[in-house]
Formats: sequence, structure tokens, C-alpha cells
Amino acid sequence: MAVSDPSEEISPHNPYEELGALAPNPLEDFLKEDREDAAEAETPWEPPNHRRGSRRRRNRFAGLPLAVKAVVALAVAAAFLVLADRWALLYAEHEAADKLKDQLDLSAAPEVDIEGFPFLTQVFDQRLDEVKVTVPDVAADRVSLAKVSATATDVTMKGDGPTSLHGAVIGQMRGEVLLSFDDLNRELGASQVTFTGHGRDKVYARGTLPVAGHDLKVRADARIERNGDRGVATDIDRMRLEIGDMATYRPGARESEGLHLSREGARRVADESSKAKALLAVPAIAQRLGVPDAAVREALRSDAKLNDVTGSPEFVDDVMRLNLIDVAMGHPALLKRLGLDPALLKGLDALTRPVLVDRLSLAFELPKLPGEGAMRLQGVKVEKDGIRVGVEGYGIGFGK
Repeated sequence: MAVSDPSEEISPHNPYEELGALAPNPLEDFLKEDREDAAEAETPWEPPNHRRGSRRRRNRFAGLPLAVKAVVALAVAAAFLVLADRWALLYAEHEAADKLKDQLDLSAAPEVDIEGFPFLTQVFDQRLDEVKVTVPDVAADRVSLAKVSATATDVTMKGDGPTSLHGAVIGQMRGEVLLSFDDLNRELGASQVTFTGHGRDKVYARGTLPVAGHDLKVRADARIERNGDRGVATDIDRMRLEIGDMATYRPGARESEGLHLSREGARRVADESSKAKALLAVPAIAQRLGVPDAAVREALRSDAKLNDVTGSPEFVDDVMRLNLIDVAMGHPALLKRLGLDPALLKGLDALTRPVLVDRLSLAFELPKLPGEGAMRLQGVKVEKDGIRVGVEGYGIGFGK
């Protein structure tokens, strides 16, 4: 058996040698970079050519026909002219609204719309074809007009241009005035009275009116009519205040007016002996009822005789004809015996017909024009939303 040489024996495995063989040689990388730099240095420098591989851009309008270009230019110019015309129009409308507000002493500037296009050609001619004006909340005496709208034609302007207008003369104007029921209910309805239209010329007033601590139902009918060239008048009739279902007060001095028992109240007097005796105990009332003195004395002593007097068909009607204000002035306790508050006498006596008419009146008058010209009201009609009145004017001047 041969013996192996120890020098030929396999040495132990070294893993670090294998890793070293796999790692790159840094010296080779350094020499490689030097060779690449030298090659680049030998290549001559040339300026970059940016046109190479690229297409030359063309003007997007270069291929358009001349006619198309002209149309585009005209369209742009027309757009600028329209903008200038609209700006001048808005400026003129604003200036006109401010002048109207100042001259008519309005609480708010009116809305002015100048019709027609173009506007600048009308300015150069110093004549407007048509102008629409709407004025809200115009004060007219004790009421406010909800809206005054008018259309003016043949308007001659005063000024040299749209920015230097200082006045105008209206050749002709037609419009309409609205007195709204909503405004009337708010302004005149402090006593909770509401106004509603009925027919073409009538307005009903219904609600309550406080008198001597009592809320009395109020009813009145008003007929609307024109009063002169600038005014509207109301003829109020059938006014009455209802004190529950016991009595009714009608202001005035006629026989049917004053404080009278209602039919229901008169029947209660006839049915309740205490109230009937309270009436008959006053000689002036018994005399007005047409009851003889002997019958009165018997009725006050005997309920049977009292029933004979109060049970007659004429008694209820006779009691209803009594004016309790005239009778009770000397007998204030009588009202209390009948179930009425004596304090009502003083309150109702102060509600004379003129006072009540003034509370319910819808009359108004248009303010006078500050300058030259004439304006007058036309037809008056009552509609669902309020009272409408036509208005027309001629030669109306505004400004300086």
C-alpha cells in the first residue's frame, strides 16, 4: 500500500478566497474609466443640432383664407362695440335712477330700463325710443303705493354723451299705480283690520277695533273713485261695531245709527224679566217703547203683566230701535243691567263718523311733479291684490 505525500494532501477549504474571486477588481475599473475618458478626448467637439430629427412648426393661421381672417377680425371688433354699448347703457340707467330718486324724494332708487339697440346711436341722436321705469314704495299721504310702473316714449335727452346726461323730457308716459291690500293691512291694520276687494270698485274692511278694553268687531264697505287728476277717494258706508251678539254701534246721528241692541240682545231682554224691568223702570225708555204708564206699573209689579208687555210681537222691534247712548247718558247703570260695560259709552261716543272714516280711509294723492309737464290718473279698478289706477303724462321734464 502506497503512502501519500503529505504535501499533496488537500488543504482545508477557505471561503474567503472564493468571495475574493467573485468581487470585481477596483484597479480594472479605474483603468477602464481612464480609457473611456481618453476616447472621448480624441473625439472632436461639435455644436448640438436641435433641428435634427424635429419638424418645423407652422403658424396655425397661416393656412386660413383672407376672407376668414377678415370675418374673425370683424367679429372681435363687433364684440368690443357691443360691450361698449352695454356699458354705456348700464351707466345711463344708473345715472337716470339716481336723478329720479333725488328729484322725487324717493326712499329707494327706481328701476330704469332703456329699450332699443344699439344704445349709443340713440344717445348721438339725443332721443330714446322707449324707457320703462318702476318705482317701489312711493309715499302717498298716509298710505304707501306698492309700485308705480310707467313706460315713457319719445324721450329727449339733455347732455352731450352717455357720461354727461343731466336731464330728459318725456314726450308721453303711460303707466299704472298699485295700492296693495297687503300694504294696507300692514299700515292701516294696527287695529287688526284687513281689506279685501269686492267687485270693480268696492273694498270690504273686516276685523277688530279696541274700544275701552274690548275688542269690537268692525265692518265697513268702501267705494273707490278717482278724485281730481292726482287723487283717489273712498266713500265709506255701512260702518258698524259689533259688541258680541248683544249690541251694534253705528256712528252717526240718524235714527238708525248709534248704539242699538241686536235682535238676539232684544230677545234676551224680553225673555229675562230683570232686564225688561230695568228698561221699563226708566220713564223715557218706556215712553219711547210706547208702553202706557199704567201698563208699566202693572208690569213692574206682576211677571204675568210683564210677559204681556214683552211677549207682544212689536216689543223686540221697539227695543232694537232704542238708541242706548242717548238713553243711557243719564242712566249709566242701565247698560250694566243689560249686560254691557258702561265704559263703552265714553269710548263709542269718541268714535264719531269722521274719526272712524279716517281710520278706514284708503284715499291717497300722487306727489306733485318737481318740474314741468302734467300727469293725471285715469280709470280706477279693484282687483284681488289691491287697487290699480291708470296714470298718463305729457311733457314731463327731469333734471336741469
